Amino acid sequence: MTQASFEVIRSPFDGSPVGQMPIAGEAEVEAAMAAAERGYQVMRRLPRFARADILDRAAGILRARRDEVVRTIAAEAGKPLYDARGEVARSLFNLTNAAAETRRFGGHEVPLDMDAGVFEYQTATADGAKLDLAKAPVETLAALRRRVGIARRFPIGPILAIAPFNFPLNLVLHKVAPALAVGNSVVLKPAPQTPLTSLLLADILREAGLPEEALTVVHCPVPLAERMVKDERFAMVTFTGSAKVGWHIKAIAGRKKVALELGGNGAVIVCADADLDLAAARCVRGGMVYGGQYCIGVQRILVERPVHEAFLERLLARVAALKVGNPTEEGVDVGPVIDEGSARRIESWIQEAAAAGAKVLAGGERERAVIRPCVLAETTPGMKVEDEEIFGPVVTVNPFDRFEDAVARANSGKYGLQGGLFTADIRRAFGAIEDWDVGGLMVNDVPIYRLDNMPFGGWKQSGLGREGTVYAMEEMTDIKHLVVNYA
Repeated sequence: MTQASFEVIRSPFDGSPVGQMPIAGEAEVEAAMAAAERGYQVMRRLPRFARADILDRAAGILRARRDEVVRTIAAEAGKPLYDARGEVARSLFNLTNAAAETRRFGGHEVPLDMDAGVFEYQTATADGAKLDLAKAPVETLAALRRRVGIARRFPIGPILAIAPFNFPLNLVLHKVAPALAVGNSVVLKPAPQTPLTSLLLADILREAGLPEEALTVVHCPVPLAERMVKDERFAMVTFTGSAKVGWHIKAIAGRKKVALELGGNGAVIVCADADLDLAAARCVRGGMVYGGQYCIGVQRILVERPVHEAFLERLLARVAALKVGNPTEEGVDVGPVIDEGSARRIESWIQEAAAAGAKVLAGGERERAVIRPCVLAETTPGMKVEDEEIFGPVVTVNPFDRFEDAVARANSGKYGLQGGLFTADIRRAFGAIEDWDVGGLMVNDVPIYRLDNMPFGGWKQSGLGREGTVYAMEEMTDIKHLVVNYA
């Protein structure tokens, strides 16, 4: 490739160069799709143990290269070192869990003798006569029931995986690991801001023995990405990112499967019987970690009125203690958001809310791409900070009087990814999940609590389908039903 075929990837904190990424043009995109077709023919024939061993070896190599990967994530994504290390830890589990699930993932028997009337109608005797159950001897019935139905799962074909910037390793693995586990090939389009981590992952998987053409990383312009979304050679598109882009992808994808993990504006309800210190600590972590750039981050906090002031005092003290700065320095809690344009948008939403009557209790100042952690009070539905996904270090805090009203407010709007509820009353927990349309409700924790084997996905405009190792494996396979009459 010529020098013009590369893009310099820069740190969102100070603009310094992190590395170079090859830019794929039309020829490279076409070659990637053709390679995925060939790679699928290899992957689908590999036995379970071969696929599992590749994933296990990849985990070992990632563990050995942990520091290199951590530094790359911190540099290109602007993620504080503590959280970059956490992402690598989650990625190791993602790989080892996918390997474990690969070894046991399969289909199931479908019973074919459940209903007498249907059995009688669908079955004939050995000479072709109609079956009369009332007169049939046990020996005849025993022979006629010798049919077995086996619903087997098979890989569906090449997968197009489009990944976000905020977890450039782990959210990539949420797509790549399950796809490879079940025998599919993958073309990976990483986020334009964070492609270098994907290159590292591809290198690790190749070193682990992944067949050539089973995974191709493509860093390309949007029109070429759209061309891949529309291409019928892909059996599935799996996308994580904004709701606007996700639903556009679904609209143009044609007949292929589509899985979408989209946005949210996570709400947390803090009841009067909650552990306020725990709730405040977790809400700060959930709202400010990695500059609030979590689709399941804490954005709206609703506190029962008798403890509202006590909770707010604890929350503000913890926000004030956060260390803001260069994400590649040890001890930094909050670094930049992904670019200065995003920071300006977040700043404008804070200012817009303040102009409409909200109170800024802490933070909100901007320096280049860094937004100081911000707490807003007296916000109302209709404000962007309430209705939309901020994707920045901003939380709103408001009191409530009736628990039912808090659940209704938390459930209002277009998103439904995950929620949090702090209470000692288990009845409230079970009651809330009935009326709160979210993919996951974390009781006595915040929405960012996620283990990578959990089913994960949203209601309403927050997505379609489920991630989480075995759940994604199911999405990336389909059933062929084999019925054998062995009488």
